[in-house]
Amino acid sequence: MEAINDFLVAANGYAEWPMFILLIGGGLFLVFYSGLLPYRFFRHAIAITAGKYDDQKAEGEVSSFQALSAAVAATVGLGNISGVAIAIHDGGPGVVFWIWMTALIGMCIKYYSCSLSIMYRGVDSEGKRQGGPMFYITQGLGPKAKPLAIFFSICGLFGFLGVFTANQFTETFMSVVEPTETLIETSTFNWQLGIGIGLAIITSFVIFGGLKKIARVASAIVPFMVLLYLIAVLVVMGMNAGEVWPALKMIVSEAWNFKTIVTGGFWGLVIIGVKRAMFSNEAGLGSAPMYHGQSRNDEPIREGLVAMLGPFIDTILVCTFTAVVIILSGAYLEEGSGIVMTLSAFRTTLFGFGDDLLMLIVTAFALSTLFTYSYYGVKSLSFLTNARIGKLYNVYFVLMIVFAAVASLELVKNLIDLSYALMVIPNMIAVLLLAPRVNKAAKEYLKKLKAEKA
Repeated sequence: MEAINDFLVAANGYAEWPMFILLIGGGLFLVFYSGLLPYRFFRHAIAITAGKYDDQKAEGEVSSFQALSAAVAATVGLGNISGVAIAIHDGGPGVVFWIWMTALIGMCIKYYSCSLSIMYRGVDSEGKRQGGPMFYITQGLGPKAKPLAIFFSICGLFGFLGVFTANQFTETFMSVVEPTETLIETSTFNWQLGIGIGLAIITSFVIFGGLKKIARVASAIVPFMVLLYLIAVLVVMGMNAGEVWPALKMIVSEAWNFKTIVTGGFWGLVIIGVKRAMFSNEAGLGSAPMYHGQSRNDEPIREGLVAMLGPFIDTILVCTFTAVVIILSGAYLEEGSGIVMTLSAFRTTLFGFGDDLLMLIVTAFALSTLFTYSYYGVKSLSFLTNARIGKLYNVYFVLMIVFAAVASLELVKNLIDLSYALMVIPNMIAVLLLAPRVNKAAKEYLKKLKAEKA
């Protein structure tokens, strides 16, 4: 395990700079190239999500709301609760500022990539409509670009494993039940293995049911659990109202700490923020276009605007609330990383039972994330082979849940960071090259929208 982890650390050193340049440099280009369109039409995006523009005759398997729910289910989860804690542990409170900046840029990236997912849809070996980076790479850039799509899909076989979620869920469960005598009498490894097997079994019941079942379960679980989590966080912030503003000021001031002790100095701090933001909202990664490409929507720009809400919900809102609670509770100064830090913050600030409430929320988030991630992996393997073989990914996915439950956080984190960094490269190259076609479609859409309102 140690040798594998050393390899991942070394490989990450080479992969993170191309990822950073394409994600931030490319993302900033798209922000200005779009004329700030995604931000200007924020209210319109909400109206689309509410179903005001739904077209039941359009092709696709799920509604735009279900696609957004499923995509948010994969992003609003342990990345927002545990990922933020890891970021603060590794880089201090200032890292949250760079998470915000990446999320704002990510909103524009998702607008472009998910518009492309509707613009260039393909058909799998079973005749079902499909969307995602593999299809807008091969159809938008042409057959010569297929190696990029293959590279993306191969990286997806590892990046879309639910290893981080399974690992952090196990750590959450162990932390909450740790004081019990039963755990003392039973080896930690056996507990981790048992949790992993249980999580794998529960996940199996949903993921083998296909996209519609995943979308139905995700759209039922996610909105309620996000609301419950936000209420819990708002209660904590209300009870510690005097500490909220100082926490936010600390985030901004520490973001520009050029003498930071973070490995790699100031730029190391920024890269931590970019990595954790990408893990939180997946902007630039190419996963969300796979769901949005399945929407019952024949209007690319409309779907892009819906998708743009994802980074706002899961990073600007949820990650910020998590960060404020961790900072005002002082949990970021304690030993420990990941979910343990967030559990400590909730236990300290919410009447002593906040960790139990967080356990309930984390369980729902973990399951919804696992459900949606499995689908991304199936699509990656299906593209490399065919739809029938692609479904076998779920078997591999379930087995890796058990592995992740007993693996170290460091190994899991490095595997995901490397896979994500490598997936960003082909996806962002395609999005940047195809951006002019999205702008052209946007002009036509806005002209049509203006005519409808006239």
